[in-house]
Amino acid sequence: MNVTLIQTGGTIDKDYPKTMNGWAFEIGDAAFFRIIAKLPKSIEWETISLFRKDSTELTNEDRAELLKVCRTANRKIIITHGTDTLLETAEVLAVITDKTIVLTGAMKPERFSDSDADLHFGMALAGVQTLSNGVYIAVQGIISPFRNLHRDMQTGLFYVKQQK
Repeated sequence: MNVTLIQTGGTIDKDYPKTMNGWAFEIGDAAFFRIIAKLPKSIEWETISLFRKDSTELTNEDRAELLKVCRTANRKIIITHGTDTLLETAEVLAVITDKTIVLTGAMKPERFSDSDADLHFGMALAGVQTLSNGVYIAVQGIISPFRNLHRDMQTGLFYVKQQK
């Protein structure tokens, strides 16, 4: 199986600052490189580092570039992304109907020992291999079509919307 991994940035990729007297985290190398290094070599990976931005800094132009890249990528795509704007980016990608795309991120950097990055990436990897075509979010123990998710901005928690 071929899977395309696309880095856009976000907390999952944050690292300690490399500059002297730096206080803020920097977005570093894609966390997925460290995660997939732990896996058996049963999947062919295409890796693309597209952006290294906090998701709140992504622009419409950035999302248009991501859409363009996804259109030419493999049929199975995992995008690492900041959690603040996962749903907005998923909405832009929803025009792609012939691929399985799973966006994921983390509440704590992958570099932290108590990060949720491995769990979220594992959910995304399972999802991209088993779900039908569409755009999904894998985060906080949930994997769901993005339109079924909501985020409580006060708590940061995602939840599945109640069906009417």
